[in-house]
Amino acid sequence: MTAVQDKVVWITGASSGIGAALAEVFAEQGAHVILSGRRVEALEEVARPLGGDTCILPFEVTDYAQLPDAVDQAWQWRGRVDILINNAGVSQRSLAIDTQPEVYRDLLDIDLLAPIWLTQLQLKRMIEAGGAHIVAISSVAGRIGAPLRTAYCAAKHGLIGYMDALRSETEKLHNMRITNVLPGSVATNVSRNALTGDGTSRGQSDAVIDAGDDPSDCARAILNAVLANERELIFAKDSELALSQLRHQDPDTFFDAIADYGVQIAQEYAADSN
Repeated sequence: MTAVQDKVVWITGASSGIGAALAEVFAEQGAHVILSGRRVEALEEVARPLGGDTCILPFEVTDYAQLPDAVDQAWQWRGRVDILINNAGVSQRSLAIDTQPEVYRDLLDIDLLAPIWLTQLQLKRMIEAGGAHIVAISSVAGRIGAPLRTAYCAAKHGLIGYMDALRSETEKLHNMRITNVLPGSVATNVSRNALTGDGTSRGQSDAVIDAGDDPSDCARAILNAVLANERELIFAKDSELALSQLRHQDPDTFFDAIADYGVQIAQEYAADSN
């Protein structure tokens, strides 16, 4: 059991959704919270009810030239970062055949390379400090190949792979804890902000997302996973949970099921586009 009281917790993508909910639940447990995102005003809105022991650290996750300075500022605030939650990300809603190469580059940059690089820039400091806990917000799409999300799935699969490999190198040697989180549908702006085939924001939500779990419930489950040092948390239910489990239990049945689902989604997507 890892208590989070008085721990320094750095949350990216903290201006809304799961990130904002994480800030609330960790602050409630007495953590010192660093809030990062692009929009200062939104971060200030999240910080206001948390009390005074927060640090607002805005930056763009793919501005790799700026990241070393952001890491320096985060570590200077309290002299350490005990828990890093790589939460910032963007989703996708487009068929592969309609998706420009630049969209793949941008999604891999945001959802895979940025959290890897932010982790790499402070990994040595964490090890020298005696260890830390890294939480990577992947997705159920990091376990299954979901239609309309080829770039997103590539990034989220890759993030799990990086974190699993990092755990193998550092868990026992350096007291590094790694938790991969695979949320299913959570009621956030993830679908509204998703990139389409030409790279523009979709601008509308999905019924399945709107009916998803409350971000606060997801955040509390993540907090509990950190407290219990869980290596993986699948926060999903119904068909999303069943498919994520079936992917390893019975791959052929899974592939048949997801292929049928892909036909349905592709047809609905084509109808909506006409």
